[in-house]
Amino acid sequence: MKRWNIYTPEGVQDILFESCRQKRLLESKIRRVFKLNGYREIETPTIEFYDTFGGERGLISQESMYKFCDSKGRLLVLRPDLTVPVARVAATKLKDEAFPLKCCYMGNTFSFDELGGGRQNEFTQAGCEILGINSPEADAEVVAMAIETVRATGIDEFQIDIGQVGFFKGLMAESGLSDDEIEEVRELIDQKNLVAVEQVMDRHNVKDPIKRIILDLPRLFGSKDILGEISYKNIGKVATRAIENIKAVLEILEDRNLSQYVSLDLGMVQSLNYYTGIVFRGYTYGVGFPILSGGRYDKLVSKFGKDCEATGFSLGINMVMVALERQKKQSGQESGGVFVTYEKNARKLASDYCRQLIDNDCIAEMDIMQMAPEESKKYAHSRGFSKFVCIKNDGSREEIML
Repeated sequence: MKRWNIYTPEGVQDILFESCRQKRLLESKIRRVFKLNGYREIETPTIEFYDTFGGERGLISQESMYKFCDSKGRLLVLRPDLTVPVARVAATKLKDEAFPLKCCYMGNTFSFDELGGGRQNEFTQAGCEILGINSPEADAEVVAMAIETVRATGIDEFQIDIGQVGFFKGLMAESGLSDDEIEEVRELIDQKNLVAVEQVMDRHNVKDPIKRIILDLPRLFGSKDILGEISYKNIGKVATRAIENIKAVLEILEDRNLSQYVSLDLGMVQSLNYYTGIVFRGYTYGVGFPILSGGRYDKLVSKFGKDCEATGFSLGINMVMVALERQKKQSGQESGGVFVTYEKNARKLASDYCRQLIDNDCIAEMDIMQMAPEESKKYAHSRGFSKFVCIKNDGSREEIML
């Protein structure tokens, strides 16, 4: 019989010494970027009611969530996402704050959906949200924050693909398709299945100009020049406004000298019951999933009782760690510190010396095993200490660089 008590469940992992240090360092860099740009951190519970994410709101599929019950039989979940709890807080505890609000978060999320953590069911997310404003400036600010955050991690070769779900929604409004058919088309476009998309178009006699643009969506990616290929004549007002919005966002990013990180992808048609405008994803080499995603979600906060525009992004810290490792861009080893041992009657002197080092922000470990000198040196070397110090009974010190 297998001893399950010595294993971790599928999709979760132990993060050991050096990896844990790298992760904490990464988190510290990200927090610094958020703070310096005026974002204030909030923390939401790991455990939420199921209705916050599922139920009538249907924001996240119930199959992807870890579910269990409390002592009263109410259905709970381990949070699968951090943006939704931020929306809940904005509509309740922050409803009387002066808007717009800039907030940030960092914490673990839990989901059976592989995309968030690269085959992990528990992964760490960090992100920013701007609440209470709908403008190209706010959209561009969030994209700029995503770029600055990735750069702070040490990744310098990456790309942010930007789309606009309003463009797709506008085309669908002109097509005359039902809501179910629109969702079918969205899923097919997301899968790049153009043959099936055309079959849906033909089945419902969608007008040729609209049909051609819809079939072209997966090919509408690249530089801003692709916007010049779109004829405004037949796309309708909603789609036209979406194109004007994305043009304005790109102009702002150019003013911020960030256009080299950005490309367009009008075939990016993420969940329509969540996003309402600009959407984007961040990619780098070495990993097969996006390392970040975000966009505008003006209707999300209203699901919790307050009309409030919002835009934001979240970054997968575990995915970034994988990318840094594969790109060989991890931070160097930490300074080794000092291993302190002592002769029989010099324990107090050794303790005082150790404390002095620690007070000066130097890593110091005192010998608690009372090994022989040669064994102590071998131990100190194996643990990566850079210096070995033996305190003598007369107060003198033997110092050896390792």
